[in-house]
Amino acid sequence: MPAEWEPQAAVWLSWPHNLQTWPGQFRPIPGAFANIVAQTSRFEPVRINCAAALQPRALQLCAKAGADMTRVTFYNHPTNDAWCRDHGPIFVKNDRSREVAVTDWVHNAWGGKYPPYDLDNEIPPSIARKLEMRRFENDMVLEGGSIDVNGQGLLLTSEQCLLNKNRNPHLFREEIERNLQDYLGVKQVLWVGEGIVGDDTDGHIDDITRFFKADGFVTVVEPNKRDPNHKLLKENLERLKSFRTPAGKKFDIVELPMPKPFGFRGQRVPASYANFLILNGAVLVPQFRQKKRDAGACAILGACFPGREIVPIDCYHLIWGLGTLHCISQQQPA
Repeated sequence: MPAEWEPQAAVWLSWPHNLQTWPGQFRPIPGAFANIVAQTSRFEPVRINCAAALQPRALQLCAKAGADMTRVTFYNHPTNDAWCRDHGPIFVKNDRSREVAVTDWVHNAWGGKYPPYDLDNEIPPSIARKLEMRRFENDMVLEGGSIDVNGQGLLLTSEQCLLNKNRNPHLFREEIERNLQDYLGVKQVLWVGEGIVGDDTDGHIDDITRFFKADGFVTVVEPNKRDPNHKLLKENLERLKSFRTPAGKKFDIVELPMPKPFGFRGQRVPASYANFLILNGAVLVPQFRQKKRDAGACAILGACFPGREIVPIDCYHLIWGLGTLHCISQQQPA
C-alpha cells in the first residue's frame, strides 16, 4: 500500500445524500462537497460514486463551484453514505510490475451503528470492475480511516478501533496484523491507544496521527489539561516517542494542536486538523472557523509538506457528520 504522498491517479469521493448523516444540517453539505471537488480538481482527477438520479444536480454544483469538469467523472455507483475512506477500496500497488489492484474488506458501518450499508459494501467490487483491476477480497472488517501507512512497510492504527469487539471479535491482535501484512504488504503494525472524544468510528487513526514522511508522524495534542482529549492524546504521544524505525532510530514527531472544542445540539464533534488530505502537489487542510488555530494548523502542515500548496477548506458544516476531508476521500495510486 503506497503512502498518501506518493503519486496519485485520482481521488475518489461518494456524493452525499443521506440526510441522517448531517441531521438538521444537510442543506450546505452538497455545496461543501462541490467546493472540495473544485479544489481537488486543480491538482488531479476526481472520481465520484453517485447514483444516476443525483448526478445532474451534483454536476451543476461542481461546475458552479469552479471545478475543472474535464477532470471530474461520475460513476453510477449508489451508496448508503458519503464516507468513501471507509467504504471505498484500499488500493495496493505491486513494486515490480507497477500494477494497481483493489483490496476489498468488509464494511459494517463502524460496528453496525448505521444500517443499512449494503450499497457501501458494493463500492470496492464496482470500482474494481469499472477500472478492470484485480480485486483481493478479505472477510475482515476494516475501514480506510483506521489505518495509515508510510509506503515502506509500516502501518499505524489504534487499539480502540481494530481491537474493538464490534469489528472482528473472532480475531486476535496477531491475526489482524497478519491480515494487514498479507493484504497491504506491510511488515510492521504500530499501535496507539484511543481516539478523540466524539469520534463515532471508535478511534480512527486519521483523526489522531498521520505519517508525513517515512520516519515522521504529525499527531494532534490538546494543551488544555481539563479537556478529556488531553490525557488520551498525551498517552498516544508517549507511545509514538517509544516507537523506533526499522533502522532503530526515533521517529520525527510534529505536534499539531487541536481546534477548540465545539458541537451542535449539545453533541461534541470530532474536529481534528489531522484529517487533512494529501494530493499531488497540495494538502487540503480542514478549517473550523477558528482563525488563530486554523492558521496555526496550516503553518505546521506547511512545514511538514514543503513544496506542496496548503489549501484551507472550510469544514464547519461538514464536521457535523463527524468527519471531514480525509474521511470523505480515498486516493487511487498512479
